[in-house]
Amino acid sequence: MTLKIHVEDGVPPYEQVRAQISEQARSGALPVGYRLPTVRGLAESLGLAANTVAKAYRALEADGVIETWGRNGTFVAAAGSAAERQLASAAQTYAERARRLGLGQADALAAVRDALRAAYGTRE
Repeated sequence: MTLKIHVEDGVPPYEQVRAQISEQARSGALPVGYRLPTVRGLAESLGLAANTVAKAYRALEADGVIETWGRNGTFVAAAGSAAERQLASAAQTYAERARRLGLGQADALAAVRDALRAAYGTRE
């Protein structure tokens, strides 16, 4: 597992850790069942505070990317499909709410594109 923190890009370090682990798990670079370093171990190797890494791990666990098995450690979860199910459910909820609010498909899609640009920090 290789992670790099770039302080100059303005993205909070915990978000960089979260995004990089999530991407590596999704791409298969971190296989299902891969044991992640301890919070303290990863924090030390990245030069971050333990609370920063703990926050990233909590977000990853909430997203279904990793699982913590108590004292046994933290592992990449077999939850790619769980994350996809959560995303599909959120999309369905959004679509139903947009319809109830009287928005057309074009306006609903434009709102999603704006939100994605803001979340990913892109201009496209």
